[in-house]
Amino acid sequence: MKIFFIGDIFGEGGRETVKAVLPGLKKKYSPDLVISNAENITHGSGFSYDSIQEMREAGIDFFTSGNHAWNNKDGLKHLDDKSFPVIRPANFSAFKLPGRGYEIVKCKNGEKVLIINLIGRIFMKKNYECPFLTADRILEEVKEEDLSAVFVDFHAEATSEKESLGYYLEGRVSALIGTHTHVATADARILDGGTAYMSDVGMTGPLNSVIGVKKDIIISSFLTQLHAKHRPETSGPMIFSGVVVEVDSSTQKALNIEHVYVRT
Repeated sequence: MKIFFIGDIFGEGGRETVKAVLPGLKKKYSPDLVISNAENITHGSGFSYDSIQEMREAGIDFFTSGNHAWNNKDGLKHLDDKSFPVIRPANFSAFKLPGRGYEIVKCKNGEKVLIINLIGRIFMKKNYECPFLTADRILEEVKEEDLSAVFVDFHAEATSEKESLGYYLEGRVSALIGTHTHVATADARILDGGTAYMSDVGMTGPLNSVIGVKKDIIISSFLTQLHAKHRPETSGPMIFSGVVVEVDSSTQKALNIEHVYVRT
């Protein structure tokens, strides 16, 4: 089976890029499941119900998130709805926040994929629960399920933490793909245990920006040390960044991983 994962969709520019690019890529790769990180999908901060529906109509089946999951009140109120196809990091659980951290999704061909969303602790502002132990707990909870694949979105800053979790879960998950930094890394590979790995898949949104935000705003913040309201870049070239992971359904092992990068 094939899982297509799209990096953080950033604002309107990212959504329009998905609508322009994804149909052709689905024809090329014929994925069984399309997932995307959606934590910046609405104005570059959080997600709304309408933005999620817009991307579902564009061909995305399910969504993960990250530290900005709480930035849009409209999206927040839907997280406890099991029909709302968005999960938040599972190791938020100590804070008793709404939503769930993993979901078993049934593909069109009937195969079931476990999708886990985790958040890192290094260089992050809050002391989240341990992502390593949280992953252990989830895998134990679903061990009786007949799964074809296990996919992990690890929303983290430090590549060392991402690599460590990748090796920790090696052979136990089909893929661990990093998000959060919005800059794609050049290390997509299959680990020895059969786990597809990439430190960061990158983002889908404005190229001439600072991780999606108008560059002048961020440059000014660095020069003055003063915070300014972030505004998404909406003009200029856009990029689409994702990965296609091919998995042997009988073993849950990854057979291939391909970074997909399109500039529009």
